Amino acid sequence: MPTYTLASAVSAEIDIRKSRFIALALPVADRDEAMRELGRLRAEHPAATHVCWALLAGGQSGMSDDGEPSGTAGRPILEVLRHHEVDGVLAAVVRYYGGIKLGAGGLVRAYTDAIASAMQLAERIERIERGLIGIDIDYADEARVRRWIEQHDAELVQSEYGMTVRLVVRMPAAAREPAAAELRDLTHGRAGVEVKA
Repeated sequence: MPTYTLASAVSAEIDIRKSRFIALALPVADRDEAMRELGRLRAEHPAATHVCWALLAGGQSGMSDDGEPSGTAGRPILEVLRHHEVDGVLAAVVRYYGGIKLGAGGLVRAYTDAIASAMQLAERIERIERGLIGIDIDYADEARVRRWIEQHDAELVQSEYGMTVRLVVRMPAAAREPAAAELRDLTHGRAGVEVKA
């Protein structure tokens, strides 16, 4: 069964009893990327009262109420993500406190409504697991292999030049074994291809 993520970042803003809630949902590869995005979000909103979040990313999922009463922010955000059946998604809500307490029920509704508003704008796309392959080739084969990379939904992430050329490519995980065979054929058996775990 396919899993889905978001095509791009989405945001929405709602005001509830003078508090401002800015919701953001975006696709992330893993927890490390999610934490970098949260750091960026906190830097963009240094005066925010709370930056509450939830992450669905396979075994790296998590959530935080960031100082709100326990269970009133992170869990409602996580439930909205689960409802939309996505993975590899970070959802965060930045709150600027407006001076009127909302109570636990009011907070749950506010965080739920904020992230739900953003998710209504989101385009879901199939999430394709990607992985790396390392390719060792002669200089004479480099142009041919680079053309192959451009034509095959692959992304060159690293290149090193020594006695040979070493290229590291990110591509759909399921396509790596067939790609290794294709690259060997393309270079008449000269390419050394390593499918990375």
